[in-house]
Amino acid sequence: MERATAIELVRGLVAIPSLSRQEAAAAAWLVEQMHAAGYDRAFVDAAGNAVGELGDASASRTIVLLGHIDTVAGNIPVRIEPSADGDLLFGRGSVDAKGPLAAFVAGSARFGAAAARAAALRVVVVGAVEEEAATSKGARFIAARFDGHQEAIPTACIIGEPSHWNRVTLGYKGRLLLDLIADQPMAHTAGPDASVASVVVDLWNWVTAHAARTNEGKDKAFDRLSPSLRRFITSTNEAMHDLVDAQFAWRLPVGFDADAFMAELQAWPAAHVDGHTTFEFRFKGEERAWRGDRNNPLVRSFLAGVKTEDPSAQLGFVVKTGTSDMNVVAPVWKCPIVAYGPGDSALDHTPNEHLPLDEYWKAVNVIQHTLGAYAATE
Repeated sequence: MERATAIELVRGLVAIPSLSRQEAAAAAWLVEQMHAAGYDRAFVDAAGNAVGELGDASASRTIVLLGHIDTVAGNIPVRIEPSADGDLLFGRGSVDAKGPLAAFVAGSARFGAAAARAAALRVVVVGAVEEEAATSKGARFIAARFDGHQEAIPTACIIGEPSHWNRVTLGYKGRLLLDLIADQPMAHTAGPDASVASVVVDLWNWVTAHAARTNEGKDKAFDRLSPSLRRFITSTNEAMHDLVDAQFAWRLPVGFDADAFMAELQAWPAAHVDGHTTFEFRFKGEERAWRGDRNNPLVRSFLAGVKTEDPSAQLGFVVKTGTSDMNVVAPVWKCPIVAYGPGDSALDHTPNEHLPLDEYWKAVNVIQHTLGAYAATE
């Protein structure tokens, strides 16, 4: 696949709206492009993922390149604009994460089906659905497919997220969300009882104090428990009860015991609140934090891939405080894993989201060279 074709691939993919749970048109289009690019197999799977495969299905090794095809909301007119540093592709998903996914598709096509078969390597490229919806439906489906029973666990995995063309991401923090409803009978504001709002504020203060204790001696953001207050709505219903509808969220460090923490939270009302106030807790979106290592064949292959593209470049390593589909598949597969893709993650979800096309093309070549280096490993 030449540069012009690869650029049209990413432009065309960005031009197709694909909000979470509305990815069908983009997935079908991408499968058509993978067929045209020479993939041995390309299809939309039962979860709605766009899947392309190179090499024999019975190959002794499988590397999965897992991007996501869905985006958050936001209508950014799709266009290519010149700049002092080269052409820029504007559009929702150009960075997060259709740019990385298109780089996977184009770079794998450049590596080629014949090279995959010669190395007894199967390359599986996935455009997963619902990553942005916090359900990660597509990644969970793929994790279950390659579970060691249906199909062998992959020997390596690359997650499609922006990191710039010469860096890989080794880890992501975990996540926990709590939706809570607090309820108590109406009372006069001059009365002796605490309002339901102040009771929930007390719980929030306990949450922040707990995080401060947990974080003692930990200076790096990746290692810290990070709570945030996402929603706080007060109301009074027709049954004359005062309510608070709130959402708390946490970014979790590696090794954090989320089950024990959830039990502490659920026990808090009994120890701190009288019988007038009731709490309803609903936890969701839990993902375990994950951090991979640098000493494995996949990372060494990326070192070679970046050097092949630019002998003067150095491969950089980062960890991120958000989450990705790495949090879903890494605890299941426990294989060498990194996240990679062109683009600046600071532009994720912003009105100015755009992708430098020179950087995108470098990432396409890095994927090609990295697959070649990985194919040569034992």
